[in-house]
Amino acid sequence: MKDFSGRIAVITGGGTGMGRELARQLVAEGCNVAMCDVSEAAMAETRRLCEVEKLPQGLRVTTHVADVAIEDHLKRFRDELAEQQKTDRIHLLFNNAGIGGGGSLFTNTREQWERTFNICWGGVYLGVRTFLPMLVAADEAHIINTASVNGFWASIGMGHAHTAYSSAKFAVKGFTEALINDLRLHAPHVKCSVVMPGHIGTSIVSNSRKVQSGDGSERLNADEVVLTRKRMVAAGVPDADKMSDEDIQAAFAERARSFREDAPTTAAQAARIILDGVKAERWRILVGEDALRLDQRVRATPEEAYERAFYESFAQEVGWRLG
Repeated sequence: MKDFSGRIAVITGGGTGMGRELARQLVAEGCNVAMCDVSEAAMAETRRLCEVEKLPQGLRVTTHVADVAIEDHLKRFRDELAEQQKTDRIHLLFNNAGIGGGGSLFTNTREQWERTFNICWGGVYLGVRTFLPMLVAADEAHIINTASVNGFWASIGMGHAHTAYSSAKFAVKGFTEALINDLRLHAPHVKCSVVMPGHIGTSIVSNSRKVQSGDGSERLNADEVVLTRKRMVAAGVPDADKMSDEDIQAAFAERARSFREDAPTTAAQAARIILDGVKAERWRILVGEDALRLDQRVRATPEEAYERAFYESFAQEVGWRLG
């Protein structure tokens, strides 16, 4: 698919980050967009940004509140899209929604673990299941599933467990690779790609906390303060065990800010790489120089991928300051 003009794209997680930038760039290329998110306010801002430059006549940008982990929400999204976009088909499906959290089987609750897994993996699976008939109905279509470098390297450093997110992203990667032949056999006009970003400047740190807690607040609750302090101690942060609760709050806020603003790749740059990869019909889209280098390193020395020396040398090479 070399041209997005006049097409219809579905984007999950369109309220912030890469989802927002995908929407903006697709609209700029004349593509109709239907997005979903759990935050109506965030989607309203994405839509406003899409409409800053006057939309071409007849172009549609619609927003739909949905939790991608709940199949009935996605079915409602599909039905609303069909009515509001006046269509029985779509051309692009970006299964982009995701959160972090629930990293440990020991220190996180089962609910936290499964919330992350069910959004990051279940949202992709249910998204494909829900929209596949509309993709097949198009003359040509493309499924784009967002995994992560954590889909081939299940770590963010030695001081942090990362099992829920990594498990989900490995599942997304394997599912998408399996889809390649499934689509060739049964719907050869539909293509698919797995996207594996490195560190992208998004609000995933703060957004994940809001979704996991369900309170929408920017501040940690009492249990989260305790857990964050333990993580900082485990990561070797000097005097973390002596920090006040407010110091912990400030440290979390700074981590969220730094993850968003100090990343080596912006969300806008990531969206451009993804859309260029779709046009080139690449089934495997690595996003960011750090993703490219990490892929090379893991392939070269897979048995060393989870040793401290591997992480520390790689973090120094690419300038990662995670944790």
